[in-house]
Amino acid sequence: MSVPASATLLHVVREQIGLTGSKEGCDDSECGACMMLLDGEPVNSCSYLAVQADGSAITTVEGLAPGDTLAPLQEAFLVAGGVQCGFCTPGMLISATRLLRDNPDPTTDEVRLELSGNLCRCTGYDGIVKAVMEVAARTAEKSAGD
Repeated sequence: MSVPASATLLHVVREQIGLTGSKEGCDDSECGACMMLLDGEPVNSCSYLAVQADGSAITTVEGLAPGDTLAPLQEAFLVAGGVQCGFCTPGMLISATRLLRDNPDPTTDEVRLELSGNLCRCTGYDGIVKAVMEVAARTAEKSAGD
């Protein structure tokens, strides 16, 4: 695929590839709504040039769950009330996915710190943090049983 040198990763993923889960909120790396994983690390795709991502593994919110099922984090966000308008949800899910991958048993403070690059205007963060902690607890239980 050919992309203009000035095209952002967000623009290419949304407009050329058609994956619209990641949102453009601030267009200045301030809100986190556009967050994607690039080789497993979160990036604000609104400020990341698509050409810089050439050859990298990119995961958007659409790639968090296989097929038509929800990923455990996505399900937990719904159950815990971590979704209201949904605009920040893709970035929150991406950040939380990376956190739980690197730290499967975080404290509440660690979750809040990891999500601090993602702004939410609706939920007050409590449901979001609760959802992440719920998935962490389930993961810890599963690991303890193995």
